[in-house]
Amino acid sequence: MDPLVSILVGGILMSVIALVGGVTTLLRPVVLERILLPLVALAAGTLIGGAFFHMIPEGMASLAPLSAAAWLTCGFTAFLAVEQFLHWHHSHRSIASGRKPVTYLILIGDALHNFIGGLGIASTFLISPHAGAVAWVAAVAHEIPQELGDFGVLVHGGWPRRRALLFNVLSAVTFPIGAVIAYFASQHFDVAGLALFGAGNFIYIAASDLIPEIKSETSLRIGALHFGCFASGLALTYVLAWLFQ
Repeated sequence: MDPLVSILVGGILMSVIALVGGVTTLLRPVVLERILLPLVALAAGTLIGGAFFHMIPEGMASLAPLSAAAWLTCGFTAFLAVEQFLHWHHSHRSIASGRKPVTYLILIGDALHNFIGGLGIASTFLISPHAGAVAWVAAVAHEIPQELGDFGVLVHGGWPRRRALLFNVLSAVTFPIGAVIAYFASQHFDVAGLALFGAGNFIYIAASDLIPEIKSETSLRIGALHFGCFASGLALTYVLAWLFQ
């Protein structure tokens, strides 16, 4: 399949996954609470594994070590900067529509996150289709619990369910936009740096946003479950890297 077609299909499918948020209307809150954190733990493991076992090795193969490290660090730091700005913007803005400011923060953050993710994953795919496919799966594993949680926050923040679902999908459309930009950029310069930039994003999301959610559990049984899900995500991405090396 032509790389551009593969990138478009992957990008569109990623946008469609935003519809999973509607599942929250079918699940009882207690059920959603039980499945959400194990999914978050699995997502953290796949993001870390996708970054370290797939995106970083492929990106570093064609760059000098210092340059590769710079791209990786920039990817990590860029997401920190985006989150800091969005939190500042949230605290300095009042919304007169009756919708909580955090709902707008979530939509803007999702759109930026998906755009940058599209750049990084498509760049990885262009370097190595196998590594790109695993990075895409890792992003999906992260996207599902995120969309479930975000949809709930939007509805709780005053959005009608249909409008919340629509805007969730619209914020996800930035993923294929970033992916297509990466494809055309690859015709003019080496996109290995963008793959490493995306890996830095993956590491930041897992380490800063997801792992803190699961490590505060005081129950040994639940903590063991979360760690098992995290380790499963790591193991899955490692096995895939081993099979395709």
